[in-house]
Amino acid sequence: YHHHTIGVLLDSKGIAVRTGQHCAALLHKRLGVSGTVRVSYYIYNTVEEVEYLVHCLKEFAEKSK
Repeated sequence: YHHHTIGVLLDSKGIAVRTGQHCAALLHKRLGVSGTVRVSYYIYNTVEEVEYLVHCLKEFAEKSK
C-alpha cells in the first residue's frame, strides 16, 4: 500500500496517524520511499488500542496478498 492509502484505511477504522515525509524529504529520498506512516502513542493509550492498531495492520496486509 501507498503510505496515504494506509492512512485512509486506518482513519476508516478510527485510528489517527500521520502520513508523508514528516519534514524529512532527504531521508525518504535516500531510502527510496515516497513517504511513511507515523504512529504516535503515549501513556494515555491503552494496550487494547495498540492491539487494535496491530490487528488492523495485519488485516490490511492479509488483503494485499
